[in-house]
This record gives sequence, structure tokens and C-alpha cells, in this order.
Amino acid sequence: MSESLHVDAEHGVLRITIDRQARMNAIDLATMAELSAAITAAADEPSTRVIVLTGAGKAFCTGADLAAAAASGGNEATPEVVMDTANGVIRAIVDSPLPVIAQINGPAAGVGTSIALAADLVYAADSTYLLLPFTSIGLMPDGGATALVAAAMGRARAAEMALLGGRLPATEAAAAGLITRCVPAAELTDYVDTIAAKLAIGPRRALELTKAAINAATLSELDSALTREKDGQVELLTSADFLEGMTAMLTRRAPHFADAPRPIADPA
Repeated sequence: MSESLHVDAEHGVLRITIDRQARMNAIDLATMAELSAAITAAADEPSTRVIVLTGAGKAFCTGADLAAAAASGGNEATPEVVMDTANGVIRAIVDSPLPVIAQINGPAAGVGTSIALAADLVYAADSTYLLLPFTSIGLMPDGGATALVAAAMGRARAAEMALLGGRLPATEAAAAGLITRCVPAAELTDYVDTIAAKLAIGPRRALELTKAAINAATLSELDSALTREKDGQVELLTSADFLEGMTAMLTRRAPHFADAPRPIADPA
């Protein structure tokens, strides 16, 4: 693995840590590809019984590294490759026969939220939040978020989270059923370790079939969602609105999208 991804195995638990702390664990294409490969390979290792995904430092994963993409002059990869790589991570998590735990130690945003929600069990520090900020930069949610969020907490809350792009505190995410549980930040690692240890000594085949049955019943639309999101995002990634949104984000100003009225000034 590269310096951006750490993989540690102990007592049947494979802990995969995204470590791009200088970018708040915003993830680039190379790291996404490594993440997919590590998750997929774990299924072929008899001693591995459960996977834990987390982030180093203060964040879980704050989405795709748009700054890196901008610095490359847009030549890092085509939109199709970007989407296929991101979708590959989600499919690897969902399709893995092993239970996957997401340990949200800090903010999860963009595709980082999708990666977390694709896991079977999702535990978050009570001090953090989830965020789908895509529309604020002229994009749409991806990584299966349009299916994963709606499957967990319903169409109305999913639409609010995706269309308005506001932060959802972990406490509210747990109350809404979007994540498994909210845990005091200081206790999160120990709590996840306890859950992982319990799964690691469980019956591997029974856990595998249980995971597959739950996913079949609740995520039957995931593949269709990934296809729709890819088609939409490929269009949006080449749009003037995305260029404006990304430029505004990188220069720390409010975006002004095509044909949108100017915002009304705050009377206060």
C-alpha cells in the first residue's frame, strides 16, 4: 500500500485507514483504486473475518480531492474513469462477503459519506457530521448515495440532505437510522474494536449469507443508482456550472451558477 492507505491485520480484523491528512483525507483516484483492491483481496484471505474502514487524524474522508484534480489541469483522468473508480469502491464494500464496519472518526463528506454508508455497520463519533455538498459545486451525489441514503432514512430526508447539501450531525444521522450508532468520540475506537472482535469469532458463512440477504432486500436499486449517477456526473463534470462551483470553492467565494438570480442580501 502507498503512504495514503494503511492496512493492518490482527486477530481476524483488517483495519484500512485512509491517511491523507494534509487534505483532510480527501481521496484521489490512486487511493480509491488501492482501497477497492484491499477490500476485494481481503475476501481471499481465510484469516480475515471483518474489515474496518476509518480515517487518520481529524477526518474520515472529505470526498474526492478536487484540488488535486484542478492542479493536474483536468488531466488526472476522464470523468468516466473517475466515476468507474469511485463506483468500484462502493461495489467492493457491498459485494465483499465479509462484514464491513465504517468508523467515522471525523467529517465524512461527498464520496466519503458514500463509502461510509456502503458499510454494513456504521459507527460515528458524536462530535462529527455527514455531508453531501455536491449541488453546491454543480454536481450530483454519487457513490450510490442516492440509493444508500434513501434506503436508510427515506425519500424526504434523503432529498433534503442531497438537494440542500447541509451538514447532518452524527447524532441526527443515528436518530434517523442513517448510521448504526453514535458513540462518544473518546470511546469510538474501543467500541468499534469490540464489535469487530465479536464478528471476527462469528460463523463466517452465516455472516456472509446474512449480509447478502439484507443487501438484496434493501439495496436492489444500488446498481441502477450507480449507473444513473455515473451518467449524470459525467455530464456535470464537464459543465460550466461545475467549473464555476469548483473555482468558487477553491477561491473561497460564493458561486454564481448560470441563469441563477443573484442572492438577496441579508437584511441584517
